[in-house]
Amino acid sequence: MITALAWLAVAAVCVAAALFGQTARTSPSRRGRRPPPSARIGMVMSRSGPWVAVLLGVVGGAATGQWLVAAAAALGGIVVTALVGLLLAPR
Repeated sequence: MITALAWLAVAAVCVAAALFGQTARTSPSRRGRRPPPSARIGMVMSRSGPWVAVLLGVVGGAATGQWLVAAAAALGGIVVTALVGLLLAPR
């Protein structure tokens, strides 16, 4: 039961982080300038990073059988990728 709730929380945080990355990055660019490479990497990190963290958590849980630990690691990975994406591309 606890494991299912942990993975439900992971799914909720992942969706929230992905939506935040999507809405934070859809602002129009200034005067048609191309964003620097760090901003493009940040955009990719904030949009797809949470999903990759969940996928790695599921693979880790399946490989080890420790689903609760994998859910906690996935949750941490989601937060880290969202923060890295925000720091690299703040707009």
